[in-house]
Amino acid sequence: MKFRTILIDDEPIAISRLKRLLGQYDDTFEVIGEAQNGQEGLEKIEALKPDLIFLDIEMPILSGFEMLAKLDFMPMVVFVTAFDQFAIKAFEENSVDYLLKPIEKERLEKTVQKLQKLTENKVQKLSSESLMELFEQLKPKKEIHSITVKSGDKILFIAFNEISFFHAEEKYVFLNTLDGKQHITNYTISNLEEKLPESFIRISRSHIVNSLKIKELERHFNGKYLVAMQDTKQSKLETGLSFHDNLKRLLEI
Repeated sequence: MKFRTILIDDEPIAISRLKRLLGQYDDTFEVIGEAQNGQEGLEKIEALKPDLIFLDIEMPILSGFEMLAKLDFMPMVVFVTAFDQFAIKAFEENSVDYLLKPIEKERLEKTVQKLQKLTENKVQKLSSESLMELFEQLKPKKEIHSITVKSGDKILFIAFNEISFFHAEEKYVFLNTLDGKQHITNYTISNLEEKLPESFIRISRSHIVNSLKIKELERHFNGKYLVAMQDTKQSKLETGLSFHDNLKRLLEI
């Protein structure tokens, strides 16, 4: 089948190059429109109802994400992006394909082959949920260096290098410092898992540890480990079986 296609990119040179490359596959693509910003792309898509769009992410007026979020009609999407390899998994899971700028002929050939194999029943179009998931994965993460906790009328800033581990107990999550102090936090374990830097790893349903403050690992019953921390309490925390991959991947054990 021929895919009725719209090219959306704020760089005229990029559109020109992509159009030239797609021209080598005139049995696969029929370019029915072009747009140089998200608003123009939105209008073209709603008017022409294409099968497929090649979409840049960073554009004026409306970004590629903002444009997609406003669509009533959702075509298949091939992202054309300058995002680096760190973001590639998100594109693979949420779009038909992705192309990194500058587009190479050999890589486009793979996209064409992938599209040619798709049938109407097998195509997975972006849903609003997957769109937001992709958007969240690609947003720049705000760098933080401490966790805030309340202590009476004060708000304390606990630096990451002062934290030994977090543990959940009933409805509360506690922050445990290296000097043996304990503070109630306003976070859930899942919140912390997303918020904390990579040096903090979840070892069980109720524990997240600062891997830089691990003293030693001790084999325990049923394939579990005891994680001995460097805090003054000499805490020993039991790992959960379903979290062993976290521990092994980070510590290379």
